[in-house]
Amino acid sequence: MKTGSKKVNRAWLNNHVNDPYVKQAQKDGYRARAAYKLQEIDEALRLVRPGQVVVDLGSAPGAWSQYLRRRLSPGGAAAGALAGTIIALDLLPMEPIEDVSFLLGDFREAELLARLEALLAGRPVDLVVSDMAPNLSGIAATDAARVSHLIELAVDFACQHLRPEGALVCKTFHGSGYAEQVKLFSSRFWIAKVFKPKASRDKSAETFLIGMGLKDPAAR
Repeated sequence: MKTGSKKVNRAWLNNHVNDPYVKQAQKDGYRARAAYKLQEIDEALRLVRPGQVVVDLGSAPGAWSQYLRRRLSPGGAAAGALAGTIIALDLLPMEPIEDVSFLLGDFREAELLARLEALLAGRPVDLVVSDMAPNLSGIAATDAARVSHLIELAVDFACQHLRPEGALVCKTFHGSGYAEQVKLFSSRFWIAKVFKPKASRDKSAETFLIGMGLKDPAAR
């Protein structure tokens, strides 16, 4: 088992080091290749615009916040002027990003949500992006339930805080509960899309759900 494990780890490391998106992330100064997943989604659907209030759920190590920061900068810079607001949060620590407000804590806890709402100061949110993923147990049914729970939390937060024309981007995985997640997005948003970025590895079950335009903003 140990020998097999070492072979798998060696193969993963080799693939990671030679991954073109990993190499590009290093050149572009992104903390992870995940930045290009959000970039593809944004370029296809034009979700990020200067002046917006954006909330980044499950932000560590910070690649999505880095991308958002550059998109909201008048010159696309990683530092300097920022036209908009970015609030990021995660269970794991995240190295600072200029002008990005970071909250360390559990999104499921009322205390963290209260701190987030204090930073929003009553402002509606234009875009919520969620790269949240649970710690996997290896038990398919349990892991699927955990993923679905995070999706439901993100949708609920979005419905409570988005502008009527706002949007939500959520990472999910094909498997048990996936069809219900798609139905949830379709029930809450006028436009619901499924998007598999090229930057997402072919062998990965990862995909993204995007909802645009709340069907019932008055329900907030």
